[in-house]
Amino acid sequence: MGSFFFKHRGAFFVPVALLLFIAGKPTVLSFIIGLVFALLGEAIRIWGVGYAGITTRKDNVEAPFLVTGGPFSYVRNPLYIGNGITGLGFVIMACGEQNLIWRIVFIALWFLCYFGVYGMVIPHEEEFLKKEFGEPYLEYCKHVNRIFPNFKKYSNPQGTFNPEAIKEAESKTLVQFFIFLILMSLKIIPFGPLVGKLFLS
Repeated sequence: MGSFFFKHRGAFFVPVALLLFIAGKPTVLSFIIGLVFALLGEAIRIWGVGYAGITTRKDNVEAPFLVTGGPFSYVRNPLYIGNGITGLGFVIMACGEQNLIWRIVFIALWFLCYFGVYGMVIPHEEEFLKKEFGEPYLEYCKHVNRIFPNFKKYSNPQGTFNPEAIKEAESKTLVQFFIFLILMSLKIIPFGPLVGKLFLS
């Protein structure tokens, strides 16, 4: 079950993203606040991908070496933390002028999907890493939390930041990220009156 969720982890979020776009009613303020969260989350992802490399895009769990440097020195799953913050940013954007019931629906569905998917994915990854790296990984787990970041950096960080990995592993995510931002920003613009002026003036 864990391998299935890992392989299709991105697809599970598509229906929620579509709902946020279709039913969302962003305002300038909600867009700006949401954008801050979304950019922060994506920045954390980029930082993590730079250390983890292209294995982050694989359909199966792979790890040529144990990464404990960069954001992995503070939390074991920085990419998933980044995803959560980015998703929260998009939820904030969508809430805008929506009523309370829709806001609750947006938030509930996002968190249900987020914890449901990663609640299956993270244990699956951890089981692989235990078998692959044994004691060094178990020692790392003793000092670095799974979800909530430590304030103290791990004492034995390993791995270096590779900008090339971002180009290979994160380009697709960045394209999707900016397309969704553009689509949400366009919902703020009153296109009806604008088009009317262009063709009837």
